[in-house]
Amino acid sequence: MEKRELLDRAAADAQERLLLGRVWDKYDQCRRRNIPVCTEFLSPQEQAAAERLLHMLGAEESYLLWGGYDGAERRQIHFLPDWQSEPDAQAIRCLRCTFYEAGKLTHRDFLGSLMGLGLTREKIGDILVSEQSADVLVSASVADHLLREWDAAGRTALRVAEIDPSELSVPVQQTKILRDTVSSLRLDSVLSVGFSTSRGKAAEAVETGRVQVNWADCQKPDRLLRQGDVISVRGAGKCRLTEVGGTTKKGRVFITVERYL
Repeated sequence: MEKRELLDRAAADAQERLLLGRVWDKYDQCRRRNIPVCTEFLSPQEQAAAERLLHMLGAEESYLLWGGYDGAERRQIHFLPDWQSEPDAQAIRCLRCTFYEAGKLTHRDFLGSLMGLGLTREKIGDILVSEQSADVLVSASVADHLLREWDAAGRTALRVAEIDPSELSVPVQQTKILRDTVSSLRLDSVLSVGFSTSRGKAAEAVETGRVQVNWADCQKPDRLLRQGDVISVRGAGKCRLTEVGGTTKKGRVFITVERYL
């Protein structure tokens, strides 16, 4: 299958096609020159699309996803030559911003100030906000610029310094564990448990295009899920099907869902 045809098949729209084209170029560069190559930071949805393409190319063993720490949401794809087994440690740098007034700044404040400095979203990884500081993971190409120029978020003054990845302060994700039984592992059934809503309303959310499964749009309420699948609802958050257990005497399935708060 030719490259153009494969990209058309893999991409959901024109914007995603451009992204996948860039990912493919990085993969080819690594293969041709036998050197490490990485993308910029990708969102979970972009990562899922890229992984679908790489699966179609039979390249599952040629890359790693890395965002600077275990559990990162925004990650780069690192294509590795045959002589390298770990991502380039210099591809991501960690900056800590400290400020005086506790709890004053939010994720949006930091992201807005970075975009105001001319950065694109793909240059910025996760932003980990604490009471009087935020740790920001960025592409190596923009780190020095930020160390020189980034001194405020809105009207709040910042002190910015580079830290070692081992010093990152990762906030604990607040979750709620929900256990129930469902007639099957249909998307609408699991969604109704995860978001404490009726199955009818869950099906409506799916059919109106508000739901993603593993960061890919899904409008089929009867899609069968598997343990580990992540369900996202636009404007409502996300949950994960963490465990599929046995069945009751009436044939219903025990499930455990973790809701992210």
